Amino acid sequence: MANKFSEELFLTNATGRRLYHTYAEKMPIIDYHCHLQPQEIAENKEFEDLGEMWLSGDHYKWRAMRTFGVDERLITGAADYHEKFLAFAGILPKLIGNPIYIWCALELKRYFDIDEPVSAKNAEEIYQKTKALIRERHMTRRWCMEHSNVKLVSTTEDPIDDLRWHKQIQQESFFTRVITAFRPDKAMFLELPTFDEYLGKLADAADMQIGSFHDLLAALEKRLQYFKEVTGTTVSDDGVPHFTWADYTDAEIEAIFQKARKNEALTAHEVDQYQSAFLFEMARIYKRNGYVMQMHIGTYLDANTKGVKLVGQSTGFDCTDDQCAVTSVGELLNRLTLAGELPKLILYPLDGTKIETWAVLAAGFAADGEGRGVKAKVQLGAPWWFNDQQFGIARQFAACANLYPVSLSVGMLTDSRSFISYPRHELYRRVLCNYFGELVERGEYFSDEEELGAIIEDICFNNVNEFFGFGVKN
Repeated sequence: MANKFSEELFLTNATGRRLYHTYAEKMPIIDYHCHLQPQEIAENKEFEDLGEMWLSGDHYKWRAMRTFGVDERLITGAADYHEKFLAFAGILPKLIGNPIYIWCALELKRYFDIDEPVSAKNAEEIYQKTKALIRERHMTRRWCMEHSNVKLVSTTEDPIDDLRWHKQIQQESFFTRVITAFRPDKAMFLELPTFDEYLGKLADAADMQIGSFHDLLAALEKRLQYFKEVTGTTVSDDGVPHFTWADYTDAEIEAIFQKARKNEALTAHEVDQYQSAFLFEMARIYKRNGYVMQMHIGTYLDANTKGVKLVGQSTGFDCTDDQCAVTSVGELLNRLTLAGELPKLILYPLDGTKIETWAVLAAGFAADGEGRGVKAKVQLGAPWWFNDQQFGIARQFAACANLYPVSLSVGMLTDSRSFISYPRHELYRRVLCNYFGELVERGEYFSDEEELGAIIEDICFNNVNEFFGFGVKN
């Protein structure tokens, strides 16, 4: 039994191996959606140890540690990163079949040239070796990005963010271009008791009064333009946990908005009406400002409320939901198409078991309704969160290539808070090339390899660069 990392990971056929090593392996990375903290990029501190690199902010690992009964003190608690690392190392060999095992193996190999598996037996040795290498190589946040050939990163900020750290980053010159994505979720969740308080903060940020739904939209557009001015971004991000399209009138939306500002109770239908209007109007704003709309669909947030209360949000207690119907999102796209206001848009359904239906929906909105086609105008996004592993990626390729041209894909993203998560792009590329290799060896694809190589390079880099208009040089 092999006990070292294999450079042929996931490459189970000769053609796939050749395709990966020839076309995909050395392609640069555009990580167009992540949750890195711009302050960390700006300050560019050297990492303390592998415990910090692996366990700071990584809810994937936190969730896994809890399933093994690890005490919270060693997960998100007061223990130092040395202790946390040793606790994590103790469960790592038991994560057979889990992407965390492979991610950690890739990260050890790519950043530390270590190809042996980690366990309780060698945890202290690995810890000390990596700690020494961090010092020797001066492994800072930016070092990790450059080492991974990351040409562009898009963080994610709320409209009220002053972009202080992004401004500082823009004044410097280093390998990776850093932009931000505009995420207006808090202005959509009007049923929350914090809605009115949030709008007060938004009004301050936009330097204007928000007395109506129309004012809210104006404030958001003003901030969106500010985001573009500061970082040159064309990226937006809308979290849509659950959404049901409901017809509405302007008067109804205004009345609902005023009720929410007074913290009055809203019916489920009123919430649906408001969210329908909000997403429709935001899409129009994105289109006229040259942004790409990204819809992350179907998250079941804060499922374990006791855990959230103890540790906080986004710490491993979120789940997948299936309440958001394809027909509701489809009606939003239909109304935007009828109005001539559909922006470039990427759909990210979290429920991977229904991925085919979303692929069909995306393919149905490439045309503008006037006989003019726009390449990949609405497309299926990368498998994300609970799907960003070999099984989820391969499932999406096998299921959706039949329904939406995989050659148009804008490729992988990390959706991560970790500066050493870029091997997730490598994992995606390996699975992609293996899938293409299988098609070739079964005789299902027999065009020139030059054609196939160009497709691989497009999916890895060129498509996303063109789709968002980043203008990044390969």
